[in-house]
Amino acid sequence: MNQLESQLQYPWGDELPSTGCAMEIAPGVKWLRMGLPFALNHINLWLLRDEIDGRQGWSVIDCCISKDESKAQWESVFANELGGLPILRVIVTHMHPDHIGLAHWLCERWQAPLWISSTDYNAARMACQSTTGFGGEGAARFFAAHGLTDPEAQEKIRARTGYYPSMVPAVPPSYRRMMDGDVIAIGSGAQRTQWRCISGYGHAPEHIALYCEQTKMLISGDMVLPRISTNVSVYDIEPESNPLKLFLTSLERYRTLAPETLTLPSHGKPFRGLHTRLDQLAQHHRDRLAEVLQACTERPHSAADMLMVLFKRAMDLHQTTFAMGESVAHLHALWYEGKLMRSRDADGVYRFFVPMH
Repeated sequence: MNQLESQLQYPWGDELPSTGCAMEIAPGVKWLRMGLPFALNHINLWLLRDEIDGRQGWSVIDCCISKDESKAQWESVFANELGGLPILRVIVTHMHPDHIGLAHWLCERWQAPLWISSTDYNAARMACQSTTGFGGEGAARFFAAHGLTDPEAQEKIRARTGYYPSMVPAVPPSYRRMMDGDVIAIGSGAQRTQWRCISGYGHAPEHIALYCEQTKMLISGDMVLPRISTNVSVYDIEPESNPLKLFLTSLERYRTLAPETLTLPSHGKPFRGLHTRLDQLAQHHRDRLAEVLQACTERPHSAADMLMVLFKRAMDLHQTTFAMGESVAHLHALWYEGKLMRSRDADGVYRFFVPMH
């Protein structure tokens, strides 16, 4: 456990749900953990006991990527964790593959509706049919413009045309829209609780977290994670965006929640210490921005140049493309504040520098 983690409280210590099984963390709330084939090797999913239109069952929150191993784990959950009851709805916090990948399969299997923000639903539909952000010619050109010009990396990015559809082959044909401030009633009888939707920006187009005032529980999705900082990236489809400002502004909205809130994140373990973690994340990005500004004071930097400043470890191409998006996001935050200027050199690469006064 690192120094920052030690400032948080983990009610279940190192205990984790076993493969294909759930762990009850509160009455009617179960924790599932499924594997991912990345450096970030798992996602947390949540089962909430529910009743809709007089039918008893469960609401699922997030789905994992579409792969046979994930489906096998779900089959085990269906057999052993639902008490013979159906899944009544599938709630998805946002459109990234590990969250929405199996939504089409779950919704079709259980004839259950998908609940998601409108922005992320449409972004997922578009990404299923394109190479947006993750590979293909547009992504290769975008990364080249920010200094990732290595021919081998460029070739691999161009070739990675089916990245998103390989994990999200389809999305359900219809959905129920979730919007900021909506209140969703989940549960049955005396256990019925109200969950408020909190929109967040910068990580995904319109991420929805869920907060229950009665139980002081926050299903935070990817917006607040206990161990790692959330990926905040600029992508080729919106190349002039300023997602880091959006993300940091979104984080401030969680400060109104109760200090004793139990946070249920999509990665890592459930924890208490939400306000402490918000302070840590804000400080993390302040430190990174200071490093970026200092580097650009010494000489102009492209986003690719900045990788050595921001990420002090070896990375594969998958990690490098995410890191590039983060690097551009930090440069853009300072650029929009007027602390940096940029120029596009004869080689077609954007380089950022501190303006002379």
